[in-house]
Amino acid sequence: MFSPFMFWQTSRFRIDLSRPRIMGIVNVTPDSFSDGGRHANAHAALLHCERLLKDGAHILDIGGESTRPGSPPVPLEDELARVLPVLREALSLGAPVSIDTYKPEVMRVALDLGVDILNDIWALRRDGAADLVARHPSCGVCLMHMHRDPQTMQAAPMSGDVVPQVRFFLDEAARDLRARGVAMDRIVLDSGIGFGKTVEQNFALLARQGELLELGYPWLAGWSRKSSLGSVTGVEVAAERVVPSVAAALLAVEHGASIVRVHDVRETVQALRVWNAMRAQQKQGHQ
Repeated sequence: MFSPFMFWQTSRFRIDLSRPRIMGIVNVTPDSFSDGGRHANAHAALLHCERLLKDGAHILDIGGESTRPGSPPVPLEDELARVLPVLREALSLGAPVSIDTYKPEVMRVALDLGVDILNDIWALRRDGAADLVARHPSCGVCLMHMHRDPQTMQAAPMSGDVVPQVRFFLDEAARDLRARGVAMDRIVLDSGIGFGKTVEQNFALLARQGELLELGYPWLAGWSRKSSLGSVTGVEVAAERVVPSVAAALLAVEHGASIVRVHDVRETVQALRVWNAMRAQQKQGHQ
């Protein structure tokens, strides 16, 4: 079912989306749910960036605040101190760089450095964030759906049919950006797996991803090591959910996702090579 979009326009790169792209996760935090503390200083985080690119990542997504359920907000000064040294060096590695943040102040500094993509769990709802994107000539943006906030989202998850609710929210967020003059090819959408949804709702978003693609934007899928995968497999330790994470990434791609955001880049690359080989034979058979 993979329905490739052509390009994602970002600050420095026009990313080809005719085949699935892998966004490698770089958590510069002491408390992320899966790998907190492993890359909490700039040197370790930069080495991780280099390793992810060597393993086959196409995009680096660098964040300085954990958004796991129940996580406390990080002060602005602390987030900047964590991410800025990493961003400065990562921008020299020759690949698109995304900043995972919801704070307009962090976005502004990151864009001034030359960052390519803003990846915002709040979908630019914070004051000034959407205007910041509209004023920039070309940065890419990923708008994600989140129910409530990281402190309360899993304490009171969504109710009812999740797919039309997520679709409506993201459609409105994208329309708002378009109305501000942001070109459609700068926008990617993300249904926000695990952000205020039940296990069943998360899998409904995967099974019915095609309904979300009808909005006309490329889709980013962020299933990597999420607790829903642990719920259906019994794998309690997040870092041990490599196999279910790769399976979910492949299913997301098969259902039309253009980008998968993952911790386990090397394993996902290998799996996508198998998928691509199968797709190549399918295309030959239809000629």
